[in-house]
Amino acid sequence: MISKETIQNILDHARVEEVVGDFVHLKRAGANLKGNCPFHDEKTPSFVVSPAKNIYKCFGCGAAGDPLKFVMEHEQMNYPEGLKYLAKKYRIEVVEDNQAFNEEAKEQQTFKDALFIAMKYAAKYYHEILNDSDEGKAIGLSYFKHRGFSPQTIEDFQLGYAPDGFETFTKDAQSAGYKIDILEKSGLIKVKEGRSPYDFFRARVMFPIHNLSGKVVAFGGRILTKDVKQAKYINTPETDIYTKGKLVYGIYQAKNEIRKLDTCYLVEGYTDVLSLYQAGIHNVVASSGTAL
Repeated sequence: MISKETIQNILDHARVEEVVGDFVHLKRAGANLKGNCPFHDEKTPSFVVSPAKNIYKCFGCGAAGDPLKFVMEHEQMNYPEGLKYLAKKYRIEVVEDNQAFNEEAKEQQTFKDALFIAMKYAAKYYHEILNDSDEGKAIGLSYFKHRGFSPQTIEDFQLGYAPDGFETFTKDAQSAGYKIDILEKSGLIKVKEGRSPYDFFRARVMFPIHNLSGKVVAFGGRILTKDVKQAKYINTPETDIYTKGKLVYGIYQAKNEIRKLDTCYLVEGYTDVLSLYQAGIHNVVASSGTAL
């Protein structure tokens, strides 16, 4: 568990107007700030943020609390996750006090952390395959270059390539120390009775999907060959860290510009986001199919 001293340090530094402002467009209203409530649909702003009291209150739906509660409710995080999000935002070192950690909470947090770590490894793995392997450069990188995407865009979105092999990623991930059950529960591999675990993504260019705090939680993969037996695009199945209908592609890269311009463009696909982003239009996201 996070130590009491660290928790107090996080709460002392977290400013409600800064935390809420990452997600809600706020306008000055006297000593307070107002905006449309993110917890229910409304056209007339009834969501009030008080910098002096360091709290928020919606007079429409009743939602209220401090910066930590806002992050927990808006991002559907538990208590430790919310604290760690704020610690990262304010660059506060998190000191753990393991003796005070409830075993059940610790196990659940450890499980989610393991999924995030596995997804981070996979993003780095696919990105390196794209840039450094003969197969990745010949197929994946050439595709992105043909589409006109610059090295900077490829880097900004951590684009990658999944090699053409049933167990290539699985074996490499195992060799790197990742357990089969975590790889399966993160949606990176498939496990079926009577056969060896195998890669979920194979011979596809990879589009990592980040949450608002910048963590990779899922992938979209596009096949480049004309194979009528396989879908053109496949996505990571829903997991404990990824709900398909609640996240749009590109939101991490777009959030600052969306807040600045108070406008967001919703487009159809991953490459539409990349094209507009590269052209200087950064307030753009894409849905992950009809689940939005």
